[in-house]
Amino acid sequence: MPHSTTTDELEIIISGGGPKAPGGGGSGDGGDGSSGGSGSALPQRVYVTGITIGMGAILMFFMALVSAFIVRKGMGNDWRAFEIPRVLWLNTAILLASSGTMIYARRLFKRGDQKGFRHWWAMTTILGLLFLAGQLIAWRQMVASGFYLATNPSSSFFYVLTAAHGAHLLGGIFALIYVGWLRLRKLTIETATEVAALYWHFMDGLWVFLFLLLLLGR
Repeated sequence: MPHSTTTDELEIIISGGGPKAPGGGGSGDGGDGSSGGSGSALPQRVYVTGITIGMGAILMFFMALVSAFIVRKGMGNDWRAFEIPRVLWLNTAILLASSGTMIYARRLFKRGDQKGFRHWWAMTTILGLLFLAGQLIAWRQMVASGFYLATNPSSSFFYVLTAAHGAHLLGGIFALIYVGWLRLRKLTIETATEVAALYWHFMDGLWVFLFLLLLLGR
């Protein structure tokens, strides 16, 4: 289920506690490949491996939905095409832009520019929230066009796919907030930004795939 998967991801990404200096790599700072000086019993790379496995589980979940989409569309003549809300084009551009701001934020972090890092990390979070707001607008446009969740199998899959992606992206936004504004204990800030970035770029790529599916397969 998407909610339980998101919770697992957050547990991997997030922990609350004492501060860490950016870009630490010494024997006492818990850099990647070490257990860390903050009391963590696990090497930092374990968290990267954990989020990679989590993304694999999410991918399988969405591939199951995509398979159901393709099979259901070919089962009969009741599939009713609809016009994709135009706001989805803007939403896609916003999400792709958020990947760009994420990359730039991590680049500033590696240079030791904490102020710049937090600014562009916040921009990524804001863009993610704008994307979710845009998805709600898309739903309102669907309703205005007479397409509800139970109107037709095509509209049902539209709501299910966009809602499932939105729920997982919301988990990523929570992770961005924790990494950007709260103090970490078990993770170094370097590993935390890497894990959050991996998940965020994955959700961006997943949305592009789903958008093309909805656009070409409606």
